[in-house]
Amino acid sequence: MSSMEGSNLTIETLKKMFAEGKRFDGRGLTDYRDIEIISDISNKAEGSARVKLGKTEVLVGVKLELGEPYPDSPDKGNLMVSGDLLPIASPRFEAGPPKFKAIELPRLVDRAIRESGMIDFSKLVITPGEKVWTVIIDIYPINDDGNLIDAATLAAVAALKRAKLPALDEKGKIDYDKPATTSLPLSKETAPLTFTFFKLGDSIILDPTREEDEACEGRIALAISKWSDQYMINSCQKGEEMPFSREELERIFDLLPKKYEEINEKLKKFL
Repeated sequence: MSSMEGSNLTIETLKKMFAEGKRFDGRGLTDYRDIEIISDISNKAEGSARVKLGKTEVLVGVKLELGEPYPDSPDKGNLMVSGDLLPIASPRFEAGPPKFKAIELPRLVDRAIRESGMIDFSKLVITPGEKVWTVIIDIYPINDDGNLIDAATLAAVAALKRAKLPALDEKGKIDYDKPATTSLPLSKETAPLTFTFFKLGDSIILDPTREEDEACEGRIALAISKWSDQYMINSCQKGEEMPFSREELERIFDLLPKKYEEINEKLKKFL
């Protein structure tokens, strides 16, 4: 049997199983794998976390640096998100210039955090128009067994919640010899999370394994946050060729609040 025939057989098998509401690991179509979050994994970062989502594993470090504000926001701090998809994490990743997925991942995490209002950027200003804190989030996938976007966002949020502003000396420079005691100015009300829905045939699933991820024909990643009792979609990214119908999107939007509460409660238990 050729690799192409084997791939088609896998797709057809998964399509049939999904249509029956079944998955190889026994989960429901919208169930997540076991989640494990470990905080403070690095003594060099101002905040760090390691997230395991099934066999998918992501490390995130948060660094705080001093710099100038962006010209269009002189009264706010800065945010930068980067991600490295290295061959150690998946045979699908190659060394060399970043390809689309390596660019897409940090951008989606950036938008989820930035648009949620989780970080109070106005409180990162030291001297308006001159000196502000820059929040740098570095994403390092260790193993990609599917659903990397959701895992990376969760790890970034966990790392931010543990981050502290470095102490400054009398000249206004960072003094790493002094203990950092001031937490990053974050909203206590919300934490953004990303939920990526995958489509194969007429079935929609959450948190796919790598085999399921590769077989699916459509994808939509939605970043969601919650203010008071209102849920807000902060970003939306469509992927792959197959479209989603209006009815399918309505079902997804109806499910989002429930999944947000479920994953957010797990996040709280680990922090």
